[in-house]
Amino acid sequence: MTDFTAGFFAPWLIYTVILVLHLVLPARNVVGYVRDDRTGELLKYRLNGLPTLGVLVVLWVVTGLAGAFAWDWLYTHRWSGLAGSAVLGVILSLAMVVPVTGGGRLFPIELYLGRAQNRQFLGARVDAKMFLYLVGAAMLALNLLSFTAHHFLEFGLDLSTGVVLYCCLLMWFVVDYLIFERVHLYTYDIFAERVGFKLVWGCFTFYPYFYAIGLWVAAGLPDPGAPLWLLILAGVVFFSGWTLARGANMQKYYFKTAPERAFLGFMRPRVLSDGTNTLLAGGFWAVSRHVNYLGEILMASGLSLSLGYPGRWIVWLYPLYYVALLFPRERADERRCARKYGDLWTEYVRRVPRRIIPWLY
Repeated sequence: MTDFTAGFFAPWLIYTVILVLHLVLPARNVVGYVRDDRTGELLKYRLNGLPTLGVLVVLWVVTGLAGAFAWDWLYTHRWSGLAGSAVLGVILSLAMVVPVTGGGRLFPIELYLGRAQNRQFLGARVDAKMFLYLVGAAMLALNLLSFTAHHFLEFGLDLSTGVVLYCCLLMWFVVDYLIFERVHLYTYDIFAERVGFKLVWGCFTFYPYFYAIGLWVAAGLPDPGAPLWLLILAGVVFFSGWTLARGANMQKYYFKTAPERAFLGFMRPRVLSDGTNTLLAGGFWAVSRHVNYLGEILMASGLSLSLGYPGRWIVWLYPLYYVALLFPRERADERRCARKYGDLWTEYVRRVPRRIIPWLY
């Protein structure tokens, strides 16, 4: 087997291992927010992302100690791994879309956006969306560890503090998502997105490989000697974004699951209601109507700063991607909310005039 072939099929094997771990490891059985299109009942989910990631990382460490694979193997085979993930993502996108009855649009559009909003398999033991996010998060974590390991093996104790900080911050992002996996059952992706190429290929290829774009640049470069103030600034920007994104999502989650509960013990829910629908209009959601999007962009910007190469444009592709993704999504979400809530949404827009950035936009 050639090196390219081994690298090409390595993600296929890893994704299979993730599926097996997801099926056999203990899981929390959680009732979600979205309803089954056929029965009208709330969908149920098995969530075990954190233990799945933990076992996967242990396997990575053990295989490295045993000499079966070098710890930076995924880095040295990154291009063939990217190609293998991309091809697998296309195949699985077709498998998720073609068997579903068409929605009346052109097939390329339906392939990209998907036809079915929610798909579950094996007696609901595997939910397509939540498994896709687990796959993306777990593979991203392995890539982070492998890319950082390559940097250490290349430069030893002369390694870049920025590379280590980047790995730690992005691992925080991954672990945080899996700790609060249930919270994301109440986010836009779950109740608004369909299962097509955008989601499948995105989680199998884009998420685990592009999110680590900074290490594609920096893992093979020496320490740039970034000043301490820049690393501190990177951490402040990242955790400011994390506070906004995590805080907003958690506040919405608790409002939907325990509407009378004061978030963080002091943030009483301030709401708008027309007797049928209710909107959260206080706390984080009084800062801007999509304050969580601002948080995501700030986290990505903190990561770019942490590497110590602010002049290299490639490291900024990650935050620029969020800008390109979230600003149009905000417009689509505004239209959806205006249709759903009517005058109630008009009143919320009056009270919270900024879309994403306080005092600016």
